[in-house]
Amino acid sequence: MARAPRIYETTLDRTGFALGTGALLGGLTVLVLVVLGGAREPLTLIGWFLLGSAFSAIAITAVAGPLWLVMHVAGLRRARHAAMIGAAAALAILVGAQTWGFGLLEMPPIDNNTLLYRWVSAVLTSAVVAVIAALIGLAMWRVAYRRVD
Repeated sequence: MARAPRIYETTLDRTGFALGTGALLGGLTVLVLVVLGGAREPLTLIGWFLLGSAFSAIAITAVAGPLWLVMHVAGLRRARHAAMIGAAAALAILVGAQTWGFGLLEMPPIDNNTLLYRWVSAVLTSAVVAVIAALIGLAMWRVAYRRVD
């Protein structure tokens, strides 16, 4: 006997709370990185937290929001889909930033071996942040979606 597929729905208010959750977790991630970098001044830490939260909210809204909307309309609403959106968006932004717009912008003179290592380094370092972004996507999904029975 086949099980009925799980259907997940969200509301506008839960979507807003999820965006706030993502911004908060993004700010906390920035705060942890700044503390690991050696900053200890309370005012500096508060500033970095606020800046991280603001830019996380902007990035989530501008980049992950449209991807999430397409996935939502397509019926892809599970936790794994939210994690994939978070990871893919973070990976694309960070790899693009580290590789001169995926090689489309003017690069400094560089040989092929160095360029290869630049790309490998960009993908690997961005993958670490992509894992964190996937976890943030999971937390946002948990806030936003409820199963319809």
